[in-house]
Amino acid sequence: MKRSRFTEHQILAVLKEADAGATVKDLCRRHGISPATYYQWKSKYAGLQASDLKKIRELERENARLKQLYAETSLENQALKELIHRKL
Repeated sequence: MKRSRFTEHQILAVLKEADAGATVKDLCRRHGISPATYYQWKSKYAGLQASDLKKIRELERENARLKQLYAETSLENQALKELIHRKL
């Protein structure tokens, strides 16, 4: 996935500018983004604070770790089943 030029905190700052009354057209021109990008950001980050972003990142890291553990356990389980099946 392509990395953004903007950090999440910068994205939140752009969205706050729009909430303060700046027009989307001027905002996009000033920051060098397309209106489509602005609206994608708005749909993803609307109403979030910096602390919320931190919590989301922590949850995503934990979720990735748990998925990895599940995948490893599933492979071990499958290998054990095949081993038992061969012995019988």
